[in-house]
Amino acid sequence: QPRRGHDGLLDVVEQLQGIPLAASALDAAILPGRIIDYFAADLDELCAVGEVVWRGIEASGPHDGRVALYLADSFPLLAPPPAIVDEPLAQRIVAALGERGAMFFDELARKAGGFQHDVLDMLWQLAWAGVVTNDTLAPLRSRLRRPRSGERRPRRGRDAGRRFRSRRMATIPGAEGRWSLLDYGGDSVPSPTQRQTALAEQLLKRYGVVTRTIAGREALAGGFGALYPVLRAMEEAGRVRRGYFIEGLGGAQFALPGADDGLRRAPMLRDDAPVQELALVLSAVDPANPYGAQVKWPASNDPGAALQRTGSAAVIVDAATGRLLGYLSRGARKLSTFSAPTLEDEPLWRRRLAERLAQLACDAGPLLVEQVDGAPVGDAPLADELRRAGFVPTSRGSLHRGVGRTTRFDRMATDRRRFPLDAASPASDDALAAELSDEPLDQDADDA
Repeated sequence: QPRRGHDGLLDVVEQLQGIPLAASALDAAILPGRIIDYFAADLDELCAVGEVVWRGIEASGPHDGRVALYLADSFPLLAPPPAIVDEPLAQRIVAALGERGAMFFDELARKAGGFQHDVLDMLWQLAWAGVVTNDTLAPLRSRLRRPRSGERRPRRGRDAGRRFRSRRMATIPGAEGRWSLLDYGGDSVPSPTQRQTALAEQLLKRYGVVTRTIAGREALAGGFGALYPVLRAMEEAGRVRRGYFIEGLGGAQFALPGADDGLRRAPMLRDDAPVQELALVLSAVDPANPYGAQVKWPASNDPGAALQRTGSAAVIVDAATGRLLGYLSRGARKLSTFSAPTLEDEPLWRRRLAERLAQLACDAGPLLVEQVDGAPVGDAPLADELRRAGFVPTSRGSLHRGVGRTTRFDRMATDRRRFPLDAASPASDDALAAELSDEPLDQDADDA
C-alpha cells in the first residue's frame, strides 16, 4: 500500500536500497507510485540530514543513469565497492574532498585545478564509479532536465513552485549542492561474510523469494554465486526454505517462511475498489515489474511492438492476476494491449484498461493516445471504451484532459477575448493534442 510522509519514504528506501534505479524514473514514477503526495524535496531533505545516501551505479546516455538509494547505516554493508578512476584530475578531486570534507563545486574546482567543465565531467565519472556523492539529488535532476535537441522543455512538475532562479554569477547544471566522498566504513569495513549475509537478507526482505534471475538484476559483486553459500547456510539454520516456488526460474530458489503461501494466496481486492487499486501503473523499469527481467514479455496484440524496460515506458498490470493489461511506449502515445485470459473476460479487460488510463490522466495530466496495437486509435476495439472513460477524438488521437487539472489551454478558454471557444470544443482539444504530440499543429488547425 502507498505510504505517506518522511517515515513512509524511509520505509520505501529501506525496501529498495541497493537496487539500481533509473534516475529519470525515480522522481517521475518509482517513488510517486509508493508515496502519497511525494515531493522530490522530501528525498533531498532526508539526504541532507544524513538519513539517506545515494550512489551512482552507471551512466546511461549523456545525462541519465542508474542510481541506488541506501539508509545511511546500511550503506557500508550493502553498497558495491567503488570502481577505480585512474586519472590525475580524479586523484586531485578525491584528495581535495579527503582533506576538506564536503565542498561546493566552485570551491572544489579551485582546489582541484583545471577548467570547471573538465572538473564537472570528472566529478560525474567519480559519481558513477561510486566514489563521490552529493547531499541532495538536485544535480542529478538538473542533468535530467536538459532538453535534448528538438525537444520542448519539460512541463512544470508537482514541486515546480519550490524551484528558484539562481542569483549566482555563473552556474553549471549538474554542479549544485555539496560533494563528498562516500564512506564505505573506513577502519571498520565489513567483512565479506558480513556483506554477503546483509545482501542475502535484503533480497529476501525485498522479494520474499530469491532466485538466480532476481539476484542477477542487482549490482552484486560475484552475482548469485557469491550469495549461494550464505543462502544455503541460512537454509540449514532454518531461516529460509529451499524449493521450486516460481515456475521457470530454476531450481535454486530460497524463500522466507510463509513467502510461498503468499505466492499462492489471491490478492484481497474489493469488487468496488477504485480502478487504481484494480489496475496498477508502473514504470517499465520499476523493480515491481517482473516483465522483461524475471519473466519474458508476453505476446501482445501488436505483433510489431518492441516491448522494452525503459524509463520512458509504462506498464498497466491487473492487480488480481499480475497479467499485463497494456504497455505505454515513450510519451504514452502508443499503446500495446494484451488479451484477457478468456474471451468472456475481454470486455472487462478493455473497460478496466480504459478506466485506468483515464485515471492516469486525472493524476498525471492530459493523456493523448495516438495508436493502439499499431493502428490508429479510432480503429481499435478499445476506442469505444476510451470514449466511455472520457477520452475525446481529436485529429491526433484520443485525448483525456485530466479532470480537475488546469492547463494553459483551459486558462485561455476562460478568457473570451483571447480564445473565444469553449474548453471542451474540438478546436481546443486539437490544440492540446498538438501540444502533447511531437508534431507541430498544422496551420489549418491553428487558424481554427
